[in-house]
Amino acid sequence: MLQNLTGWHAILILVVVLLVFGASKLPALAKSVGQSVKILKDEVADDSAAPRTVDAEPVASERPRSTTGSAAPTQHAAS
Repeated sequence: MLQNLTGWHAILILVVVLLVFGASKLPALAKSVGQSVKILKDEVADDSAAPRTVDAEPVASERPRSTTGSAAPTQHAAS
């Protein structure tokens, strides 16, 4: 998708961003994007470095359902 991006396309994108956000907002926008990328990299590095632990008790959605249910079967009234 981006292999056809030429210099003219990049300039056009920069002009559109400049028009949308304005010159005064661009430094703050670049700073927030940079911080977001840094946080993402840190989280990915922490996640891959830390081994996953297995919970001793399964999550409620993973627990097997009892076959001796305490709930009565639903009965539909015939009209």
